[in-house]
Amino acid sequence: MTEAEFYTVYKGVPMSARLHHPPGLKYFEEFSFRSDDIIIVTYPKSGTTWTQEIVPLIMSGGDPASVETLPNWRRVPWLEMDESQSLNLEERPSPRMFATHCHYNIMPPSFFKAKPKVIYVMRNPKDVFTSSFHYYGMASFMVNPGPQSEFLHKFLDGKVNFGSWFDHVKGWLNAEDKEHIMYISYEEMIMDLKDSVARIAQFLDKSLDAEVIEKIAECCLFKNMKQNKMSNYSTAPPEFMDQTKSEFLRKGIVGDWKNQLTVAEAEYFDAVYKDKMKDVKYKFVWD
Repeated sequence: MTEAEFYTVYKGVPMSARLHHPPGLKYFEEFSFRSDDIIIVTYPKSGTTWTQEIVPLIMSGGDPASVETLPNWRRVPWLEMDESQSLNLEERPSPRMFATHCHYNIMPPSFFKAKPKVIYVMRNPKDVFTSSFHYYGMASFMVNPGPQSEFLHKFLDGKVNFGSWFDHVKGWLNAEDKEHIMYISYEEMIMDLKDSVARIAQFLDKSLDAEVIEKIAECCLFKNMKQNKMSNYSTAPPEFMDQTKSEFLRKGIVGDWKNQLTVAEAEYFDAVYKDKMKDVKYKFVWD
């Protein structure tokens, strides 16, 4: 396959052609949101799996069965992926929980009418790049990343799965109806997971006592989540993900880009970042 054949382009955004076909994207386009839906929105490799663990535990009041009995792609399914068509999402009781990697400007029409709650998780793009580089190397449905220097340019130019990190983040930061959106970063969650769980619970109008919040935070520590077969993708077919090359849940740390990027690459990344984000007023933890 050529690199172009690995992608399908939906409203200007490249997506993995193995996971996103026209019927699935049509289902996404026509999906009917409810106002009490909960949507986890991320650019890929920004903490999606982690948040797919935290939110169900909050909504279940800390009951671990909510994350130990269903694979994360079924408990909090990606709306734009083909599989969503077969999950009878219309019949799920409220509040439903979903995930998406989609840019703000390509969300379905009903999203803007229903105004569901959104948890938007951001991560230092240098760590996003690092995680992506390893992920592309182990997932058969992704383009082989090739040499790191080449992949770096593709990433910064938005010629990767779900397009430009810069466009994604800026689009969601500039979203209307911000009272329905909670912005949180991977770094904040690493720094104080209990506080992050408490803040997410408050945003979701879920009253939890300190003991339950502590229990959820403990369950969602990276080392513990890594052992959860419903979250670590160990049940995914090896021809889909070759975890002998790189584990899906790899390190779960902040700053691993320092072990990946050369000094020159980091400086180039910083220059592009400074230019692309010069008009953004939001204060990121990593700045």
